[in-house]
Amino acid sequence: MLLPALTRALAPFGLNLIGVTTPAAYDALVPASHQLGGTGPARGIVVIGNGGGGFWAAYRDHCDQHDRWSEREHPLDDFTTLVMERYALPVAERLGLAPQLRLPFQETALSFVHLAEAAGLGRRGLLRVLLHPEFGPWLALRGALLITEAPAAPRPAAGFDPCPSCRDRPCVSACPGGAMTPTEGWDVPRCIDFRVARADENPCATRCHARVACVYGRRHVYPDDALAYHHERAFAVMRRGR
Repeated sequence: MLLPALTRALAPFGLNLIGVTTPAAYDALVPASHQLGGTGPARGIVVIGNGGGGFWAAYRDHCDQHDRWSEREHPLDDFTTLVMERYALPVAERLGLAPQLRLPFQETALSFVHLAEAAGLGRRGLLRVLLHPEFGPWLALRGALLITEAPAAPRPAAGFDPCPSCRDRPCVSACPGGAMTPTEGWDVPRCIDFRVARADENPCATRCHARVACVYGRRHVYPDDALAYHHERAFAVMRRGR
């Protein structure tokens, strides 16, 4: 009952990826510092995300309907919190599952990438981001519910190992900073050095060219304004860290 109810409640917001794992399966993938350990009565973890641009479209509609929402310090995070608290959490509460809401941008040791891998929603490749069989790298994790049951759920990325079978690897040649290699993938320090050094004329200011070049999920690439929003914020974090 939970998954169909969540699917109906979250579909209007483009949240079309819902997977389930267990605390034990998640803990087996992460170091002790990120483990859930004692989670009380929690027996399952529902992982919620979006594949494609539907969630961004819902966010833009919300901004259009709520004056000055986009001027908040973290408008997308605030919208995510609103959707999770108003539409996801009540579904599990009505079913008596004692849900605990976790969000990826909160101060927490929980690794959402590992949660998604444990739930079979994605697999990391050379880009170091999750890849989905249909949506490729165009998915994002928006929240998780720790609940007292572990219902069965589809695992679309079970057995999915995308990069070894990709011969062309256009993500490597597409990177202007040479921060992608065919064997090691994304070189994070090199990426940061290139972007910070080219701050005034940064070709990566509004998008990751390697991610856009990925052969998976090309018809689901985020809209230009979504790409720019995320990359501008990521670049600000990079500059603060230097």
